[in-house]
Amino acid sequence: MTISADDLSFVLDREQIRDVLARLARGEDRRDADLISGAYWPDATDDHGIFRGTFKEYLAWVVPGAPSIPVTLHTLGQTLIDVTGDTAVAETHVTSYHRIDFGEQEHDVVIGGRYVDRLEKRDGEWRIAHRTMLYDWFRDFGQSVDWSQGVMGTPFLADHYVGSANGDHSVTLFQQKSD
Repeated sequence: MTISADDLSFVLDREQIRDVLARLARGEDRRDADLISGAYWPDATDDHGIFRGTFKEYLAWVVPGAPSIPVTLHTLGQTLIDVTGDTAVAETHVTSYHRIDFGEQEHDVVIGGRYVDRLEKRDGEWRIAHRTMLYDWFRDFGQSVDWSQGVMGTPFLADHYVGSANGDHSVTLFQQKSD
C-alpha cells in the first residue's frame, strides 16, 4: 500500500483539528484564556444558545466562569470531520458535567450535546471560525456529594485528588512540564 502526500496531509489536518478541540475543552475546564485563544481565530464567533457573540465576548464570558459553577468537565466523544482544502466542518459529541451552587446546596448537572464547528486553516494552523452548541439532553442529579469525605466512605490520602477549575493537580503537572 502506497501512502501519498495528500493522504498524509489529510490525516495530519484531522489530527490537528482533534487537538484544537481537546485543547479547547481543557481550556474551558481550567478557565485558561491562552488555551481557549489558541483554539479560536480572533475574528471567530460562538453560539452556545445561552450566549451568542464574538470570540472576544465569549472569552470574557467563559474564562471567569460563573462563581456558582466551581467545577466543569467536558468529555469529548466521537468527532466527524469533513476537510475541504483550508476549511473544515466538525461535529463532536460532548458530555459536560457542571457542579452548580444553587445557594442552599450544590448540584451535579450533566448536559449531553454536540459542538458543530466551522474551522479554517490559516498559515498552516487550524482554529475554529464559528462554533454552535446543540443540546440533546440534560440531567440534574441533585445534591452533590461532599468530596471532603473522600470516595465511597474512604478518605483521600492527600488534598490534590479533588479537581477544580483552577490550580488543581492537573494544572500543576502541566506547569511543571513547561518550566
